[in-house]
Amino acid sequence: MMIEAQSAAVKRAQVEFHNFASLGEPERALRVYAEENVRRGTFLRRHLEFAGELSPFLEIGANAGHSAYMLANEFGAEGFASDLSADSLRHGVALVEAWGLEREPVRVAADALHLPFADNSLRCVTAFQMLSQFMNIESVFLEVKRVLMPGGVFVFAEEPVRRQLSLRLYRCPYPETMKAWERKLHEWGLLGYLVQDVIGAEQEESFGIRQNHTMTLEDWQTLVGRHFGSWEYQVFIPERGWGERIGKRLAGWRLGGTLAAVCKKAGTAAVDGRGLWERLQCPDCGMGLERGGGGVLRCKGCGYEAALEGGVYNLLRTADREELYPGDRDDVIDFSMEGHEKRLGEGWYETEGVYGNKFRWMGAEAGARLRNVRGGEQRLRIRGHAHSRLFEQGGVPRVRVMVNGKAQAQWELTRTGLFILETDLEEAAEYEIQIASGPTWTVPTDDRTFSVNLSMIRLDPMD
Repeated sequence: MMIEAQSAAVKRAQVEFHNFASLGEPERALRVYAEENVRRGTFLRRHLEFAGELSPFLEIGANAGHSAYMLANEFGAEGFASDLSADSLRHGVALVEAWGLEREPVRVAADALHLPFADNSLRCVTAFQMLSQFMNIESVFLEVKRVLMPGGVFVFAEEPVRRQLSLRLYRCPYPETMKAWERKLHEWGLLGYLVQDVIGAEQEESFGIRQNHTMTLEDWQTLVGRHFGSWEYQVFIPERGWGERIGKRLAGWRLGGTLAAVCKKAGTAAVDGRGLWERLQCPDCGMGLERGGGGVLRCKGCGYEAALEGGVYNLLRTADREELYPGDRDDVIDFSMEGHEKRLGEGWYETEGVYGNKFRWMGAEAGARLRNVRGGEQRLRIRGHAHSRLFEQGGVPRVRVMVNGKAQAQWELTRTGLFILETDLEEAAEYEIQIASGPTWTVPTDDRTFSVNLSMIRLDPMD
């Protein structure tokens, strides 16, 4: 039986996470993007002779598109940046301004499992640190192979190779939210021998993004060999402290790490005189798209349309576009969207934050109202952040929720940083939600009383 590559719930979580995280902390994000581009550019230059011509290219799972901007500006290629999240792609304007870039890729919101490109239309497809978010990675390989020309290349990098030397006891967060003992073991290179999968996967998992860290090096080699005629690759094995340095010498790639590869499709490309826009196809019916007035893309067959919104075309299938981009709706309170205030009750402070990472602090208690616009049982999803001061007051930090006057759920918070809380609700037309959190805390320079801050409250259908 074919494994589902990515569920609707995971796609919703992907869109939310990429919008929220892509430039939530602009200075840190830009630094990380620059570091990633150095690594990825170095790998690509090392294998450029084998890869050959890169135009036209497509980056899938591009996030803010930083590596697609690198291909356009450092390698002189032309092509597309795609991601499920149109909002994260819109943040590309910040990269242009911060880095003084002259060339930009065409940005399209698209699903890597249903790419809006014609067969044999692209010379290069890249994927960086995104294949492991599919339970069936071969489904992505098949779609990439479909859109690649004969002789075209699939470049993927920073994909995890399963670590075989580990007790797999639990999922561990990124170093900045580790507890003191975790951080010390991490520095010594011993933490990897304990954790379930890649260090840092806990954050994406908490969002609802399923991670596939089951692929050994043999599994990757088998998959590549099944779909491509030739390839070059490199395995990068971690050396975080003396524990992993010793492990690397004794066990090599069985210590895990990441894989980067350039995979060439069999055959030789024919002369292709199509322009960049002629390579697109309708995500609904597969017919060609043409650009009309105002830059609107229209299908030549079924009438599908996609306007240029904030520099991004949303080329998801109609059903996915309606599900993932509902707009301002009564079952979602996104603190980054204008108009969310009308669904808030009492107990909230003013909006703070930047880009897709805006939030409101609350004191001991705050309220909200959501309407069940899709019917049926719902799952309440609350996204927030726990400050380190919350853990300095004594007692166990908790968040409690009442819905329509009844106690619904209570959670204990175990570490600082991002948290996602979910609880299933019985069907109702409307939900009056009361959120309580404690202990509360204050700072000398502010007269407000704080507990946690929240950035989203929403209802999801029960998948």
